[in-house]
Amino acid sequence: MSLLLIVILVLALVFDYINGFHDAANSIATIVSTKVLTPFQAVVWAAFFNFVAFFIFKDHGVANTIAKTVKEDFITLPVILSGLIAAISWNLLTWWYGIPSSSSHTLIGGFAGAAIAHAGFHAVNSEPIIKTVSFIVLAPLMGMIMAFIISLWFIYSFRRGPLPKVISIFVIVITSILISKAMETDPTKLKGHMGNPFFDIILDTKNFKWLLIWFILTAMSVFTMFLGSLNTARSTLYLKRFQLVSSAAFSIGHGGNDAQKVMGIITVALISSGSIHTFSEMPVWVPLTCYSAIALGTMSGGWKIIKTMGTRITKVTPFEGVAAETAGAITLFLTENLKIPVSTTHTITGSIIGVGATKRLSAVRWGVTINLLWAWILTIPVSGLLAAGVYYIVSLCL
Repeated sequence: MSLLLIVILVLALVFDYINGFHDAANSIATIVSTKVLTPFQAVVWAAFFNFVAFFIFKDHGVANTIAKTVKEDFITLPVILSGLIAAISWNLLTWWYGIPSSSSHTLIGGFAGAAIAHAGFHAVNSEPIIKTVSFIVLAPLMGMIMAFIISLWFIYSFRRGPLPKVISIFVIVITSILISKAMETDPTKLKGHMGNPFFDIILDTKNFKWLLIWFILTAMSVFTMFLGSLNTARSTLYLKRFQLVSSAAFSIGHGGNDAQKVMGIITVALISSGSIHTFSEMPVWVPLTCYSAIALGTMSGGWKIIKTMGTRITKVTPFEGVAAETAGAITLFLTENLKIPVSTTHTITGSIIGVGATKRLSAVRWGVTINLLWAWILTIPVSGLLAAGVYYIVSLCL
């Protein structure tokens, strides 16, 4: 193993660690601002479920998409090194100023920018780039719409009468039908687990992720059935408890989405160095170390960004925290199933805006939101330019 490859592996894990504490706010901002957990308890909670994602996300679809950002013929170790240095620099800069920019997009921008500096624009695969750029808008929009709907659902569930319960039962039935149709049941397309068709279907990686979405929506439906019978104090207590579940679900989605991006970079580095030959040969230590690094990073926190996410966009109550985290988690599970690398930062920000908008549009501090949008728009091009500059320096040194 060459010295340059070792340096790249170390920098990739450093980036993953930074990604963890940079994005810790995504998982815990609402649960801290609603005082469900203390900051220390929240980061431990989020870190644990970030690592739990290692046991759930086994198909590595997002990692494969990241690996295809640059055409294989133009991937070299200096290109990967330059992209990582640029991504780390931008992440640290935005963390210092408390800006919740996307770690995912800075990594993609850095990788693509270094490749363009190396061989020109034809070195980049347009399909994954277009997907990623389109979800700069679509991911927060999905989170916002879902959070808005879930918030209204909660508000309506506080009313007494049979109709809220009928709505919850309807959601359970429709969700069960849709999820069952999305799941793969053909035995020839499933990887055997226990020799039992039922368990093979349940434990299939893709099916298990669909079942998680079903579980979240079903649990919420059951929960909303009895909200109307509770007084304010009791409903707040139960909502705080449910927020532990929604926060855990979002942390699993965050770990499964963000750790895979570094896995993709490490795998292409191993392929470029000749250590392995195809993406499917990814060694097991790659996902294990990536999930560990992002979990450790999450435990380090990111308090400046937590303040922005948890208090500056809109004031968040326990029921709004549940709505935002649930909407964010569902969005992340859906996009991961589609193998699309999205920003967890953008997703949860959109979700928080969605819950704020149910009160009134003026409840959202749009000045803060517009500043965040500028950071989102600039992340990929700025990271690309940084990486191009770093590549030229690296080329002179190597």
